[in-house]
Amino acid sequence: MKKGYDEDHTSSFIKGITRLTGIAETKLKKYAAENNLFNVLEHPNTIDPNKQQLEKIYLLNEFISTYRLLKLQENENRLTLNSSTVAGEYFVSLLGGIKDREKFMAAFLDTGNNIIETRTFSEGSIGEAPVYPRMILKAALDCDCKAIILAHNHPGGSLSPSIQDRDLTERLLAIFVPLQIDVLDHIIVADTKYCSMMEQGTLPQPSKNICYDAISLNDNKAVKEDEADFYVDISDRDDIDLDGMEFFEPDDEEDELEL
Repeated sequence: MKKGYDEDHTSSFIKGITRLTGIAETKLKKYAAENNLFNVLEHPNTIDPNKQQLEKIYLLNEFISTYRLLKLQENENRLTLNSSTVAGEYFVSLLGGIKDREKFMAAFLDTGNNIIETRTFSEGSIGEAPVYPRMILKAALDCDCKAIILAHNHPGGSLSPSIQDRDLTERLLAIFVPLQIDVLDHIIVADTKYCSMMEQGTLPQPSKNICYDAISLNDNKAVKEDEADFYVDISDRDDIDLDGMEFFEPDDEEDELEL
């Protein structure tokens, strides 16, 4: 091979060109020994390809050019979820207008917290949505992510995490922590407002037991929080008046049956 080229990379490049265009590998190796290897794509007539091979080279060049342009646009428009505020606003834009059903989503991030993919994993009724941890795990491994941000909406308007919200978060942490995939936050959206469990300080520790069974998120069983400052609006929740409730005690003796 001509000096200046890495032999392994050159060999891989030549084999790829052969498979994609049909040009003989021996012909490409002979040309590359004395010439610039990139001429095969940039000046294809220098290797005297037939008509079909030339069309395939043109198609390959077009694909490479389009890929480069799209990659540049992606870098310019890349979304980075590098704070709870940015993550909250992002998921409000996706979930804030949904009031007829509960929807669970997850954003998969790379090492720079840039979004690789955002996917919907469940859409349920107005009160609940079943979530399957196995599906989230598979998606995370498929995109080789380094971190995850969970999110779902509460159609009822409450920003308080429910017991099920906490259970699911705890369960997913147990699954992903051993894999060195960070669950950075769980965002709860209601209308145009959101609550960040990480910002609130209530992101749970991983469960000791890993379980892949489905769990239903339920908007109707919200947990009352002491740290009300973390909520944008919780004025629609009434305190329970225990003094006004009547409690009944069972009789000391069972009623006798009449014969």
